[in-house]
Amino acid sequence: MPVWDDRQYLKFADERTRPARELLARVPLEAPAEVVDLGCGPGNSTALLHERWPQARLTGVDSSPEMLARARLDRPDIHWLEADIASWTPARAPDLIFANAVLQWLPDHPALLPRLFGLLAPGGVLAIQMPDNFDEPSHAWMRNLPGPWSEALQTVRQGPRVLQAGHYYDLLAPHARSVELWHTRYEHVMADAAAIVDWVKGTGLRPYLEALPASQRAAYEAAYLAALDTAYPPRSDGRRLFSFPRIFLVARR
Repeated sequence: MPVWDDRQYLKFADERTRPARELLARVPLEAPAEVVDLGCGPGNSTALLHERWPQARLTGVDSSPEMLARARLDRPDIHWLEADIASWTPARAPDLIFANAVLQWLPDHPALLPRLFGLLAPGGVLAIQMPDNFDEPSHAWMRNLPGPWSEALQTVRQGPRVLQAGHYYDLLAPHARSVELWHTRYEHVMADAAAIVDWVKGTGLRPYLEALPASQRAAYEAAYLAALDTAYPPRSDGRRLFSFPRIFLVARR
């Protein structure tokens, strides 16, 4: 996994938190006792859970010590746990597992999602949001940018991990009381193409930059910026629309 930078990630905190708010609004629980924010990052989504259920036992789980250090600094009153999400098992069965923009980093969703669902307490909810942007220009150019870095970038994953909505339904519906799925395409208004690069440097672009020798990173980033400058053309006011699709899932046990 890449080394995360909480400051870079939080440059677009409002935009990154909006999907978490929309996912949380659809969670059909009144007063869960045990809540887990899986892949909590710097804690911006965990803060939303605390606002809604201040009496719940709330745990933020992440594999990044850098992100958890920021979370602990901002919210020392919340329990933070460093763990590998792929193998994490809770001490107590949660009423809610909330996973906002994290599971796209993990492989084998046909095994992973039923496992997470099976960890829930009876009546519990698995709530997931994942970027579905593998084929968007912002991410396709990360992988396919021609240049002397092509061989080094082959070490970064080349295939999508997010499945189509119907696959998730088929995985969980036989075991769930209800499964709700929806797909949203956000159109984020950005100042210019450089702002889009700044956004993805906090998430998807990091593994590609880290795979390159330091001597190639500046040239790669300049070529990537030029590609995005064409892929996301100026609108009538000179700004750019960063089109960002996301898939949402809420399943109740």
